[in-house]
Amino acid sequence: MFDLRLDEIPLPGTERDIDNLVSWMIDTMCLLRRRGEATADGDTFSPIHRILKEHLLANPSKGHETRDLAEDLALTPAAIHHHFTRLVSAGLVSSTSGNGWRRYHLSGGTLANAINSMATTAVLVHQHRLTDISADWQRGDDVRMEIELPADNSEMASIRVREWAPAGEGESDFSRCMADIGLLGERPGKEILADSISERLYRMLLVTPHPLSIDEAAAAIGAPKPRVGRILERFRQTGLVERVPRTDRLATALWTAMNTQYGRRGEDWMLKKGGFERLSAPNSIFKRLKKGNLTPEIVAKELKKMGAREQMLLLNLLGGRLPLGHRLVGESVTMHCKRGSEPLDRILRRIRRVAQMLEEAMS
Repeated sequence: MFDLRLDEIPLPGTERDIDNLVSWMIDTMCLLRRRGEATADGDTFSPIHRILKEHLLANPSKGHETRDLAEDLALTPAAIHHHFTRLVSAGLVSSTSGNGWRRYHLSGGTLANAINSMATTAVLVHQHRLTDISADWQRGDDVRMEIELPADNSEMASIRVREWAPAGEGESDFSRCMADIGLLGERPGKEILADSISERLYRMLLVTPHPLSIDEAAAAIGAPKPRVGRILERFRQTGLVERVPRTDRLATALWTAMNTQYGRRGEDWMLKKGGFERLSAPNSIFKRLKKGNLTPEIVAKELKKMGAREQMLLLNLLGGRLPLGHRLVGESVTMHCKRGSEPLDRILRRIRRVAQMLEEAMS
C-alpha cells in the first residue's frame, strides 16, 4: 500500500557530499524515526542509510535479497525486510519473488525513475484524498473578508500521502481520510476515532466562512484551548489550513486599544505618540471617547477612508493586537484542492533536485 510521509526541509548546501544528500532524502521522506539527540555520525551508519547508499544507489539495476545484506549490515533478515517495507510503501523500491526470497530494487532501475514514479503516485493519491475530504465543503464561494491581509506562511509543511483503505474499528471514513493526508499527525491515537476533537474541528472549518479563533473553536466544541491550538497548528502544517489576521475584528481591536490608552494616557498622547496626527485619524473619535459612547461600529465607520495598512499601523501605535484566526485555504472547493497541493508539489520539486544531485555525485 502506498504510504508516504514528507517533511519540508531546506535544500542541502552546494557541497555535493553523498552522505549529506542521502541523509536529506531520508529526513524529507521520514524513512528513519528520530529519537533523542542527534548521533555523532549523523546517522550515516544507520541501516536505512547504508541500504540506500551502498546498495540501492550503488547498484540501482541489481536486485537485493535480505539474506545477502544481513551479514554485511549485521542485522537479521527480518530487520532488513522492515526497512525495505518502508521503502516499498514510499514508492521508491519494488520487489519480485523467487527462490523463497524477495528481491528488492529501485523502481524503474534508476533513482530518477523511482522518484518520478513516486511523485506521480503521490500527486494522484493526494488529489483523490483531498477531493474526498472536501466533499462536505459548505463555506460558499465568497469567504474573503472586507480587508484581506497576507496569511502567515512561516510553518514548514508536514504531509502524509496514503492511498484509500477501509476505515478500521471505531473510525469513520472522514477520520481515516484525515489521517491519510497528515491532519492527525504521525501517531493519531484516539484522534482517528469517529467524532474526535480533530474531526469535529475540521468539519467546523468546512462550514465556517470566517476564520476561527482558538477561543471560538474551543467554545464551540467544548475542548481546552491549548489542545485546540495544537490541533489547528497541526492542520496548518499540511498546507490545507492557513492562519490569517482577523481583519473582521479590526474595528473591535482598535476600539479596545483607544479606550485603554485614552483612559491611561489621555488625548495628548494619542494625538502624538498614538499616531492620530501622523495618520490623520478623525478627531470625531475623541468626541465620542469623551462622551463615553464610542462603539466598534462607529470606529469602523470613521476609519473607513483609511487603508488596511494604516489601520494596522494605528493599532500597533496604540499598543493593540489584532487576533489571528484559522481557515481552510482557497475561496472555493476547486481553489482549496489546488492550493492544498502546493506544499506537496514544492517538496517533490526539492526531492527531484536532490535526486539529480545524488546521481551526479554517485557517477
